Amino acid sequence: MALIGFGATIESRRYDIGSLDSMGPGYFPMLLGVLLLGVGCAIVVKARLSGIEPRLLRAKIDWRGWSCILASIVAFALFGKYCGLVPAIFSIVFISALGDRRNSLLSALLLSLAMVVFGVVVFSWALNIQFRLFGGI
Repeated sequence: MALIGFGATIESRRYDIGSLDSMGPGYFPMLLGVLLLGVGCAIVVKARLSGIEPRLLRAKIDWRGWSCILASIVAFALFGKYCGLVPAIFSIVFISALGDRRNSLLSALLLSLAMVVFGVVVFSWALNIQFRLFGGI
């Protein structure tokens, strides 16, 4: 997290940052980068002070969760480009929800439908983002 924050902060310097009254295109990435850098450093300090031995190398990797999350991102990109916002939101939420072994198909379906409604209300109606609801390109 700290490395991503550091990278975002460095890259944001390529754009005009502006001021608090007149924010430039680099202001928000710089702010997020500094926040990520701070959170990453806080995690490192907290982990060092806790005295607990890291178990990352001995932990069992949950391949189902990882593969569902990665597949959902790919599905979102493809459905977003070719099918529209509604199928893209549905696919990313449904597939990633299946990564949790405690979720059933019904709970993943209901969560996906709720997020589709929320996404359409927020992104299409409230923010008026130019993203077709159905049908891409």
